[in-house]
Amino acid sequence: MANSKSNIASQIDIVLGEKEMVCSLTNKVVKATDKEMTLQSMIAMMTEEYGFAQEDMERDFKVKYEDANEDKSKTQKVDLAIFNPGHAHDVDELIRFIIVAKDAKVKPNDKKAGVEATTEGILSSTDCDFSCWTNGEDLQYVYSYEDSFGQVTCEAISDFPGEGQTLADLEAQGERAMPRKPANESLVKTFKRCHDYIYGNEGMKKTAFWELLNLIFCKLYDEKRRFADAKEGISYRRRFWVGVKEQNTKEGQAAVAARIKGIFEDLKESHVFKDVFDGSEQITLSDRGLAYVASELAKYSFLDATVDVKGTAYETIVSNTLKQEAGQFFTPRNIIKCMVEMMNPDQNTRVLDPACGSGGFLVMVLDHVRKKITKNLYPNLDEVRLEAKYNSPEVNEAVREYAEKMIFGFDFDPDLKKAARMNMVMSGDGHSNIYNINSLEYPHGSKSDVPLIAKAVNQSIEHSADKDFYFGTSKGNAQGKFDMVFTNPPFGTKVEVDQEIAERFKLNSKAPEVLFIEACYNFLKPGGKMAIVLPDGILGNPNTESVRLWILTHFKLIASVDLPVETFLPQVGVQASLLFLQKKTDAEMLVPIEKEDYDVFMAIVEQVGKDRRGVPVYEKDDDGAEILFEHTKKWLSIAENGREIVKQRKERIKHLADDLPKVAKAYKEFRERRV
Repeated sequence: MANSKSNIASQIDIVLGEKEMVCSLTNKVVKATDKEMTLQSMIAMMTEEYGFAQEDMERDFKVKYEDANEDKSKTQKVDLAIFNPGHAHDVDELIRFIIVAKDAKVKPNDKKAGVEATTEGILSSTDCDFSCWTNGEDLQYVYSYEDSFGQVTCEAISDFPGEGQTLADLEAQGERAMPRKPANESLVKTFKRCHDYIYGNEGMKKTAFWELLNLIFCKLYDEKRRFADAKEGISYRRRFWVGVKEQNTKEGQAAVAARIKGIFEDLKESHVFKDVFDGSEQITLSDRGLAYVASELAKYSFLDATVDVKGTAYETIVSNTLKQEAGQFFTPRNIIKCMVEMMNPDQNTRVLDPACGSGGFLVMVLDHVRKKITKNLYPNLDEVRLEAKYNSPEVNEAVREYAEKMIFGFDFDPDLKKAARMNMVMSGDGHSNIYNINSLEYPHGSKSDVPLIAKAVNQSIEHSADKDFYFGTSKGNAQGKFDMVFTNPPFGTKVEVDQEIAERFKLNSKAPEVLFIEACYNFLKPGGKMAIVLPDGILGNPNTESVRLWILTHFKLIASVDLPVETFLPQVGVQASLLFLQKKTDAEMLVPIEKEDYDVFMAIVEQVGKDRRGVPVYEKDDDGAEILFEHTKKWLSIAENGREIVKQRKERIKHLADDLPKVAKAYKEFRERRV
């Protein structure tokens, strides 16, 4: 699908040159340096997470102060200044300031551009008590106060107060503190920061991911307990919290470690997580390291974060940890989203991914259904007020029930089974239906999960709309019982199926991508649908003509979407397509292929939002300049009277040059015309 210039009326008469962007605070064009991109993230964080109004902010603000140590006047520019609400933008009204280092190469202890050199002079000489220093990776908060001798002391803290808060408020909250909904890239950076800390400071290069995973489990368990106890009328006191000064003292670190390790022991025995762990796992981080990571994670609510935010953050560390071996690589999220939107599953759809990896397809299905559930429960709400209900107790309960009964994932790799379960827990449970099997062997195979699958599927059928459907397979076999299959099977020269397994298939082949087509067919019930990523060789090579004939004999072709080569780069260079198929019923199988008459949706994707190096690519005008579009950013905030209000700001943003959302929209229109 060629790049179209829709929304022309919304374009702004500003074009961007190479490596330029628009500041969300000033709406002016600026150079897109590492520092600038970090500053934009901090503006979003201060606005959406901390609640400061943009009209009370100013970038590149010059602070004039009297340096008591050197007994002379100084002027220092801060990258972002925050002032008392509604007051003049001058030093006397300064309440927070942000220092952004040039890039990640500048370390916090840098003598000229580090934390102490850029923050303590201003903190010691003005009435401003709080600062934040960042290099794009590290976040360092500093608090200044007068000691009992009248001397100003600067002290590292784990966070600073939001709008209308004091440090005492943060310290007093403790177990009652409410974590924030992460803005922008906050969660992605937090996960990476935590992983890098464990990797670099705890000497755990091989186990850093799993140590972090255990702490993420603890955080989720703590949040879920809060909702579960509230449902029972119990006031649950949070245990996954870190006081603003705890992480910087040995006593505080020990207290944090005791709380978190206690959570971990409880969750291993809980009905939600006991099937994820064998019981012998331990958190082996030092008290200092544990306190640091916990303080970073404790700031945010994982359950309130959007699936896109959580999924991106989680898969960032998963993909960097679990090597893409034996033909495995992670499907880009825009591909997954397009496939799910085109298939449009709902609460009655039993879904399987027989090569689920870290669970990307399953999580996206769950998010898609979550939005439908929310709209059904709150039909009169829209935009941000509707989005705010995505994680309401009513929605969460309905999503949990759907996930536990209707979503299934299989993978041959036991590490990916655990990673997928974690991903599902973050998205709304359903982790109990993730199994470690070889899908090409099922219903045979020696792995211990094999006999568990049929029982789980039968339980799903008993509680679903198709309980009276005649499936044609025994209760001891899960084949023939799924409404939809989404998958990106392993393929490539590194993967070869054992001959004994290959001979069980009518499509006798050693290529797994070929056999997966038949395996998916076997898992689908008559009329069931499949969305699969396949290499173009299957669809075009002369020596695979028999495969194409088999597909057309057993399936109705719903849609075909050609992808450009950069789709999976820089992970792997492969030319692939998306194929959407519907399993024929017995009656449809009686109709010869040459006599079939139905419409097929076809599209060619030219752009997927990135180049071959993985660098984002944006929509451009005919002269090659990036186009800016008007955008209104909206979010919910709490007013002084305690009521929720909708806040908004005007932005000029770039649109990724991505044809996939257009394909999904075009397919929806195609289907509606045929109803």
